Amino acid sequence: MKYLWSILLVALLVVNVNQSEADCGYAACHETKPNMVNIHLVPHSHDDVGWLKTVDQYFYGHKNNVQHAGVQYILDTVISELVKDPKRRFIQVETAFFNKWWVEQPETSKQIVTKLVNEGRLEFTGGSWSMNDEAAVNYQSVIDQYSLGLKFLENTFGACARPRVGWQIDPFGHSREQASLYAQMGYDGEFFSRMDHNDKDTRMENLSLEMVWEASESLNDDAKLFTGLLYTYYWETPGFCFDVHCSDDPIIDGDSYDNNVKSRVDDFIAYAKKVAAFFRTNHIMIPMGGDFQYEDAEVNFKNMDKLIKYINERQSEGSNYNIFYSTPACYLNSVHEGLMTYPNKTQDFFPYGSDTNSFWTGYFTSRPTQKRFERDGNHMLQVAKQLSTFANLTSDKQNEDLEYLRRIMGVMQHHDAITGTEKQHVSDDYDRLLHDAIVGAQNNAIDGLRKLTNLPTGEFESCMQLNISVCAFTKDSADNVVVTLFNPLAHTSTEYVRIPVKEESYQVTDEKGRVVASEVLPVAWQVLALEYRSNDTQHELVFKASVDKIASYFIKKVDSGDNIASNQVNMVETYDDNDSGETVVENSLIKLVIDNKTGRLKTVSMNGVSESIEQKFAVYKTKDSGAYAFRSNGDVEEVDDEVEFTVYEGALVKEVHQHVNEWISQVIRIYEGINRVEFEWLIGPIPTDEETAREIVTLFKSGISSNGVFYTDTNGREMLKREKNKRESFEADLNQQPISGNYYPVTSRIALQDGNKRLAILTDRAQGGSSINNGELELMLHRRLIRDDGYGVDEVLSEEKFGTPLIARGKVFLILNVADAKATAAERVEEKQIHLPYWKFFSKSSSVSSSAVPLETPDFNDFPNSVHLLTLEPFSDDEILFRVENFMDHNEGKAVSFNIRSIFDTLGGLEIRETTLDGNLPLSEMKRFKFHQDGAGVSPSTPEYYTASHKPLAVEKSQDVDDFSVTLKPMQIRTFIIKRE
Repeated sequence: MKYLWSILLVALLVVNVNQSEADCGYAACHETKPNMVNIHLVPHSHDDVGWLKTVDQYFYGHKNNVQHAGVQYILDTVISELVKDPKRRFIQVETAFFNKWWVEQPETSKQIVTKLVNEGRLEFTGGSWSMNDEAAVNYQSVIDQYSLGLKFLENTFGACARPRVGWQIDPFGHSREQASLYAQMGYDGEFFSRMDHNDKDTRMENLSLEMVWEASESLNDDAKLFTGLLYTYYWETPGFCFDVHCSDDPIIDGDSYDNNVKSRVDDFIAYAKKVAAFFRTNHIMIPMGGDFQYEDAEVNFKNMDKLIKYINERQSEGSNYNIFYSTPACYLNSVHEGLMTYPNKTQDFFPYGSDTNSFWTGYFTSRPTQKRFERDGNHMLQVAKQLSTFANLTSDKQNEDLEYLRRIMGVMQHHDAITGTEKQHVSDDYDRLLHDAIVGAQNNAIDGLRKLTNLPTGEFESCMQLNISVCAFTKDSADNVVVTLFNPLAHTSTEYVRIPVKEESYQVTDEKGRVVASEVLPVAWQVLALEYRSNDTQHELVFKASVDKIASYFIKKVDSGDNIASNQVNMVETYDDNDSGETVVENSLIKLVIDNKTGRLKTVSMNGVSESIEQKFAVYKTKDSGAYAFRSNGDVEEVDDEVEFTVYEGALVKEVHQHVNEWISQVIRIYEGINRVEFEWLIGPIPTDEETAREIVTLFKSGISSNGVFYTDTNGREMLKREKNKRESFEADLNQQPISGNYYPVTSRIALQDGNKRLAILTDRAQGGSSINNGELELMLHRRLIRDDGYGVDEVLSEEKFGTPLIARGKVFLILNVADAKATAAERVEEKQIHLPYWKFFSKSSSVSSSAVPLETPDFNDFPNSVHLLTLEPFSDDEILFRVENFMDHNEGKAVSFNIRSIFDTLGGLEIRETTLDGNLPLSEMKRFKFHQDGAGVSPSTPEYYTASHKPLAVEKSQDVDDFSVTLKPMQIRTFIIKRE
């Protein structure tokens, strides 16, 4: 009987649901009062897409002994309560959960929800598949998951469901690139709740909790975004949690001895007065909710109704407080109409310090293998999307497999997924989900390649364990194997391909039958010693490949006596600490000098620059670090063990195999014609004891006079200048944690320089990094801890796999260059190749068909060198999403123009239209709030807006070639929808 009244009312509403005219967005906001403090009460529930429980456990309310949470019940009861009173509001944030709930609803419920959306009573905020992290994510994956979430909302509800603000209330620090992406999607602003405690204190003193974020030095106005910090954290107002999970007093207004209306109203108004003192307009936003609240929404709304009623009744007694249900968008709309100016922000909000002993910088590295696996997921997603587009794959199964990987990648961006801050069983579930999704998308890739190559029956198998040089397809023999390489980048790419093989002689040929030089090298013995590794293959075949989009290379075993089979690499010598002198390892581009005594790198020469660079491993011995926080107990301890090393010399590749100690080893590589040095590290099992955890870094020590300045990327896009011990607009208390407080997220690159030389280290996954001493760069690679840090996960980060502490393997890449814009531009090119290298597919040569006629693929090589093919994917049954990016910034490059008519034609285009970054809003309709900065000399008299800074492209097939010209400013991304035949 509990919801009988709601059910009856719902039944009545159904009759007229289709007749209701949409009155959503800002038109649905409640009226405010000009001479009062307007309190925007925002009901919400923060529902983590995995954390202490798995995604499904949270949705279904399973394992409530771990955490009481059931998202399906939250949505059930919220909808029931919203229909009772048109004044009520609720914001829904996590699209992954809403989608899961939506597909289970009967048609009647869907009609009711649609009505609520159309009337602005249920408002979607943020709109992405999950509330993504902002430190460890790459911008490509962030864009993808927003496109996914917003597309679902658009297809399900139409324009009324499109969010207008970002709601990043739980991530542990905030990136400038996230704000830039919001602006490019046409959002009006964003709100968050975590800021360094010193920063927040400073901003409260000078009324700067809200600001205009200049989120790109290259995009200027196109990336300016209003940004606000919540007064307290996102959970309930202190003392006013009306949820069934809370114990705060309800509002008792009956004829009762316990009637507490006066005291409750007094307390709330006192709190509102306190909040209002720190904001510039007569509007304040007070969130009402928290983690997985509103499971019995009647309790929440009944008490909020009373709170609103009794606070507003006091206006007749002279009170100047006006309270009403609202949303973040409605609050922002009121602020925009207030015509105030705001301080500007140019950097980011890292690192986040919650107190003087807690900088949340450990999660930049936590769970390093999961962080790498997420990159593999993105890699396959881009490959599968492009191949599905080229081959026009449209079956239900193909669409489902591709969509599933999109969704799981959306889940992986969650701020407790890619961060590594979840419980172990949840991490295991993320791995399971991502593995299954990759396998499913590989089926699309196989279907596509069978149409796009001359291997119509090719197996096109993928090898998921190439990181430890294992491939099931070649474990018995690599004879008569076809390796098909797919290049996700726009331009022809040249890379070295490594294939696990037995120690035999091979010949590699290209599609024209030309012999391609190749070499066979041994796999490092430390990798062979991994207990769980199958040792069928103990060597790798290496050859150089050049690929436009798709190319196949053919491997056959040959007799070792053949002249063509001279691909065995010579082992030069093994060195230990009894040797003296130096060992030189060089090719035509790079020269490395190894100190024979220490066994470590001593000097690097490349790009006309030579510099003393020592690379070492080092350890932070800690006690109180956790999955979130890195708490150092002193300076880093360098691993000074004398390193045994062996050199392997080939014409294509030269390798230095280093054995540091029983749990650290490394291979340093240089490839002929490739202008970077590769360091492939292997770490673990990391030893610990009851009092000592260990956090492992790789350390590059140079003589470059960096003077405490270094640079890190922001989500793989622009670079930010960092200065040791300095923040943009406040003094940070670094007395307790001077090292952790100088750590920053490194998604793809960290660098330092002086007036002459520049040293950059590129990564294969997200990591934490810093420059603690002049001329030095460090990256944290792996962590094994002994305590929880007290921030909710309630579990020690001490991963195990196969019954032993986790062993991790990965790569970093070194580039030494002159200090100028050309150097940073070169790093960007390398960055793209590291992020999206070839995907390798394996088939038997018997699958080759001379009669097969492969489908044509577009040629992207006409793109200027600075233009990246960011996205190419099926968007609907007859539409393609096409996204291009100028990845040089304003110092490195300039605006470039090119024509896309040939690509349009090859894809079977009929017409093309331009949209906002997410692909769901026509750019011609984009209109977002404009705010002015303090001191700019502008005092607007009416609200102002940004619209598109260029004429949106809208062309049909019948129009002239010249009409298909596209211009990209530095760092600009443009997004198009191509309607195809």
